[in-house]
Amino acid sequence: MNLSSVKAIVTGGARGMGAHFASRLAEAGAQVAVGDVDEAGLAALPAGIHRRKLNVADEADCVSFVSWASDAMGGLNALVNNAGIIRDGLLVKKDRNTGEITKLSREQWNQVIDVNLTGATMMAREFVCKVVESETRPAVIVNMSSIARHGNRGQSNYVAAKAALAANTLTWAREFAQFGVRVGAVAPGMIETPMTAGMNQKALSACLAAIPLGRMGTTEDIWRAVQFVIECDYFTGRTMDVDGGFAL
Repeated sequence: MNLSSVKAIVTGGARGMGAHFASRLAEAGAQVAVGDVDEAGLAALPAGIHRRKLNVADEADCVSFVSWASDAMGGLNALVNNAGIIRDGLLVKKDRNTGEITKLSREQWNQVIDVNLTGATMMAREFVCKVVESETRPAVIVNMSSIARHGNRGQSNYVAAKAALAANTLTWAREFAQFGVRVGAVAPGMIETPMTAGMNQKALSACLAAIPLGRMGTTEDIWRAVQFVIECDYFTGRTMDVDGGFAL
């Protein structure tokens, strides 16, 4: 698929990787519709990009957004499922000094699953419905997974969502092939984004020491992988780790 012919939705596109993806698509001549809960971030996007508030955790919002984006761009043929949040915490933790036991709350679990997994699933469902309805071919979905899907301490909710999204990348590739829709996933490692900017310095240093390339990735590094999934018509059902060789 040529980028200049793309009519794409980018979720979670008000800042970080999503904003970079949207900008690079627009620069290549694509039409882009960005959704995010961050309205201030949406307002700061470059001119020419369609934008509207979107809470992917709200099913009705997903349905409405996809319909709006299709109308705004005269159709759809690409979805970048980028929206995501973290609510980290050990499933069970015992304080070394007091002996107090704390647990990951159901709220923390639900918040991450609702956005990172259920939201992505609803967006994929609505996108494919619109593609089938309009008989658009070809089309592509890019899911943003994570290398954390292999397991990472303190991220039970995030790991579960990203692992499921990687598994469903193959599931959806098999289901949607009949409609001319490819599905691929990109799994970033440690990337320079607002989400990682607030990391504890000790934890950050430990992470950098585990990356053979000796640096965090950039949003441009991840964009190159997203671009490949969109452009390569023989890529589907697979998840690419883009992590500098990082070993969790």
